[in-house]
Amino acid sequence: MYRERPARLDGAVLWTSVATTSHKRVLPDGCMDLLWSGGTLRVAGPDSAAALLPTRPGDEVVGLRLAPGSLPWLLGQRADELRDRRVPLDAVWPSGDVRRWTERLGDAERPGLVLEAIAQQMAHGRDVPPPEVAAIVAELSEGHRVADVADRVGLSDRHLHRRSLQAFGYGAKRLARILRLQRALTLGSAGVPLARVAAEAGYVDQPHLARDVRALAGVPLRDLLG
Repeated sequence: MYRERPARLDGAVLWTSVATTSHKRVLPDGCMDLLWSGGTLRVAGPDSAAALLPTRPGDEVVGLRLAPGSLPWLLGQRADELRDRRVPLDAVWPSGDVRRWTERLGDAERPGLVLEAIAQQMAHGRDVPPPEVAAIVAELSEGHRVADVADRVGLSDRHLHRRSLQAFGYGAKRLARILRLQRALTLGSAGVPLARVAAEAGYVDQPHLARDVRALAGVPLRDLLG
């Protein structure tokens, strides 16, 4: 069972997942999350492809998913150093703060509100991400070619690559593929036929859609939508 709602932070989503099987497939989305589960605070780095995580039926995870590129700036940590990893929060944030928040979460009836408060503390006194971070996401989300994005956001190709690694955990080309996958999932979930999904999401054709979804998600799109 999964449910989510918009969080109080711009672009963030608060979610809860209760396991019903022995594993959970987590799809890449360009984001990073704060996680509370099993009495431990963790940070989920950006996934470069689907992660298949072991679970036990009934296990609950509460997460705060931050907008792409946001959490690295709040943590003062490069996203590529956390790519495809889930680490205890005290590995990247002061252990005293983590201990105090862990105690508070242990007593909380609504742990999601505490996760929002943690993110707000992280943001206190910190600069917002450079404006090109949001611009890169916006341009790629609209389906612009990576080759054109550097010019559109005012960066050199090399600077675009460095900024993408720092903010998203991988280069702009992989981020573009991941955002395209998310567009395909949104369209497919709305009942759009797969041929139209391919065209509207920005794939060359339906076979291209099938290959790229399987490469990133590990299963066909129909399985994800099923």
